[in-house]
Amino acid sequence: MLKGRLGFLISVVFAKLAFAFLKLTKLSSGTSIIGLFVLKICPDFLIFANDYVTEKKINITGTNGKTTTSGLISHIIEADGKSVINNSMGANMLNGVVNALALQINPFKKTEYSVIELDEANVEPVYEKFDADYLLVTNLFRDQLDRYGELATTKKLIQEGINLKPDIKLVLNADDPLVASIDGGQKIYFGISDVVWKDEISLPETKTEEVFTCPCGKNLQYTKKFYAQQGHYYCECGYKRPEVKYEAAVTLYKTHSVINLNREVYEVPLVGLFNAYNAIGAIALALELGIKDIKTGLKTFHVAFGRSEVKILNGKRVLIQLIKNPVGANEVLKTVDKNTNLLIIINDNYADGRDVSWLWDAEFEFLKQCGKTITVSGIRANDMALRLKYAGVETDKIKIIPDIKQAVEYVGKNTEGDITILPTYTSLLKLNKLKELKKCY
Repeated sequence: MLKGRLGFLISVVFAKLAFAFLKLTKLSSGTSIIGLFVLKICPDFLIFANDYVTEKKINITGTNGKTTTSGLISHIIEADGKSVINNSMGANMLNGVVNALALQINPFKKTEYSVIELDEANVEPVYEKFDADYLLVTNLFRDQLDRYGELATTKKLIQEGINLKPDIKLVLNADDPLVASIDGGQKIYFGISDVVWKDEISLPETKTEEVFTCPCGKNLQYTKKFYAQQGHYYCECGYKRPEVKYEAAVTLYKTHSVINLNREVYEVPLVGLFNAYNAIGAIALALELGIKDIKTGLKTFHVAFGRSEVKILNGKRVLIQLIKNPVGANEVLKTVDKNTNLLIIINDNYADGRDVSWLWDAEFEFLKQCGKTITVSGIRANDMALRLKYAGVETDKIKIIPDIKQAVEYVGKNTEGDITILPTYTSLLKLNKLKELKKCY
């Protein structure tokens, strides 16, 4: 353990050398483990790191959309000619945040912005030593119940971090009643006014949804409901969705989205209503920062790995969509082409959440109309196969291949047409290492 700025500088040098070694030996992706050792060398690393970001320190948290939203914000800032530190690989716990900062800080040159996504349970540990100007909260859904418990616990974890930063500016999703009720700082709300689906997108009706109560104890009512608990809500007692500064009309296509916000039209190369929310939050924050050319950053944005990412397998187009909880999975399932070759990979490692009961809350019934074989893989491949059976998928259309590499090879060699892969988080990391999956340029 080393104290003072010398310890900080030594830890930065160590991080860069360790990453080069891991990259050469391929022992690890180096997204978190380096941060663990950096903190052992310099426990106050985050305190000294504050001095190396000169303009604004931005964070993103919430259940879904953290990586995509932080990637959008970072790219918009970079397209505007500014320098940014970003944990783009999505390692968002304390060690991962330190890891990203240590690798990207230049001891001889300061960076203008940091855009760091934070795991909901790690807002407080990071904020104990690292400054924050903005915190964007995307949404709050039930996720990894073994780690977070119910939604009130998740909100409490975020709130405890915010309480350490009384002057922070909060960019909040007004359509999510839990997010909108977060306290502290200066509140800036974004949301959706209307949604239009184009390209003959067929949307199945979602049956499962959360029921939220007003602070007075009565169930919230809705004039518009977009998905899950998100929409225009109110209560007879007078409680209602807050006044929204950045409210957008959204048009969804099969290949992209169009967002009409404050008399400007933004085209976003992302699919799905969930990604429209991510983009609106990113645009709202960019407008708060005073960035004028937001459209260039949006048009040239490339998705983070596994978030609507496109790759090539044996000459076939592969769409990879991360799934990890019921609400997020439902929104992804709505976008699945029923004629695609589908591979679902379910793991239950710590980063995925040990509790896979969420498979029964997600509406895999959407897939019973799929015309081709559905391959399932991962540690919980058998659980996924059973869920598909009870969802109404014919058993002779379900193929179980627990080994992820073998499953990818099978789908690549034994199918015709496009492929869609739906992995959980650690299976996504495994996919990212497979040489069979090529980048799509």
